[in-house]
Amino acid sequence: MFVSYLFIVIALFLVSRFLYKTNVVLILVRSWQSFVERLHVYQLYKVPQYNEHFQENQLYRKISTYLNSLPSVEDSDYTNLFSGSKSNDIFSHLDTSQSIRDTFLNAGVWWTNQKTEPDGVRSFVLRIKKSDKRRVFRQYFQHILSVSDEIEQRKKEIKLHILGFSGGAGNERWRSIPFTHPASFETVVLDSDLKSKIKSDLELFLKSKQYYHRLGRVWKRSYLLYGPSGTGKTSVVAAMARLLSYDVYDLDIARVSDDSDLKMLLLQTAPKSLIVVEDLDRFLTGNFSSSSAVSFVGLLNFMDGIVSCCGEERVLVFTMNGKDQIDQAVMRPGRIDVHVNFPLCDFSAFKSLANNYLGLKEHKLFPQVEEIFQTGASLSPAEIGEIMISNRTSPSRALKSVISALQTSAGEGRKLPPRLSKSGSDRSGDESGEPGGMLCRESIHTVREFRKLYGLFRLGSRRKEDSLVDLGPSDKEGPRHDGQPI
Repeated sequence: MFVSYLFIVIALFLVSRFLYKTNVVLILVRSWQSFVERLHVYQLYKVPQYNEHFQENQLYRKISTYLNSLPSVEDSDYTNLFSGSKSNDIFSHLDTSQSIRDTFLNAGVWWTNQKTEPDGVRSFVLRIKKSDKRRVFRQYFQHILSVSDEIEQRKKEIKLHILGFSGGAGNERWRSIPFTHPASFETVVLDSDLKSKIKSDLELFLKSKQYYHRLGRVWKRSYLLYGPSGTGKTSVVAAMARLLSYDVYDLDIARVSDDSDLKMLLLQTAPKSLIVVEDLDRFLTGNFSSSSAVSFVGLLNFMDGIVSCCGEERVLVFTMNGKDQIDQAVMRPGRIDVHVNFPLCDFSAFKSLANNYLGLKEHKLFPQVEEIFQTGASLSPAEIGEIMISNRTSPSRALKSVISALQTSAGEGRKLPPRLSKSGSDRSGDESGEPGGMLCRESIHTVREFRKLYGLFRLGSRRKEDSLVDLGPSDKEGPRHDGQPI
């Protein structure tokens, strides 16, 4: 018993001496490293989030992607942990004032995440030995760019940017969250020809960088989606973002303080982005209660002024309920290139809804539904879709409910507006006048192109077409510019 007790005491003594010596050795090693570091001369580099024009610094974003992928981030103090799109995904991100060490070609570098007060501007500060700078500096940044590009390609996630707090020009106004809207061009209920036209126009835009530059034009495109509420405009915006893989910037004019603030917000958007302004008609017609002091001229400059040219590969999307009362200065080519009409639901759209929501391609009640549509009664796709969702367990009951709702709308005199009537007698000179039409328009520069435009208008007055496209002179590199209907 005594021997066992003595053995335990000796073991505890040896362990304590070992731990003491280990701690002493560790302290000595760290002290030596600190002493050696003091012998070196370091150089500091600052990478701010925005440049002097308050545009996003792409290098900052790539460095952030690279640093957050380093294993040393998880080992550092005060690391932020976030969940990913999947329930079992956990991601680490640098905290403000957090520092981490990286190694490249046997050279040590140190990064610090800073946030200056009171303007709240973020930046990364690189500390590198001057003796290592010439040897590794350029190769190190090429390594960062290569790794960040690979990570972004592998983990591409569309972001939705919304306006945060209001403040000075240096403040970070945009806040981003994952864009999770499930809509795509395969799921939206829209005329198939119209969907094809929109997709083709977007895909052609993606390939037209050199074409736009050869014309001396900024590589951007603008769309107007107009029609009654519930006709699918927001879903098409989401489908456009999915098709392009562009981040979405939801610009709420009600939260913009003035014209200068609007310009600053535009400058802070990134390339490959889709900038959305919803309910623009409410702002333009004065039915807009907010503290915003954005002027009409400020809006026009936002659409095609000098500031709008300070970034490329952007798509602007404006939505309206109707454009009849809108100043034509807003509608002209260059400010809005493509007009897409979203009508109330017709029988063709109803069949698409029935297929999507109820899995019905045919039903004995379809002829009755078609007959009611032919009387001019109509509902929005959202209204019919909600009826089908509520009665999805019984397709027959769903169709009977739709019939009842259509009959009620007809009894209340709710019919298609004259400009959407089948006769097309109220068409304007620059539109097809048909439901679900798409009109593409570009700025015109030559006499020959003005003649083409005049011929297009004459053609529109003689013939009924679902949509007209006038994109300027034809060119094999860019969009088709023959001014003929598609």
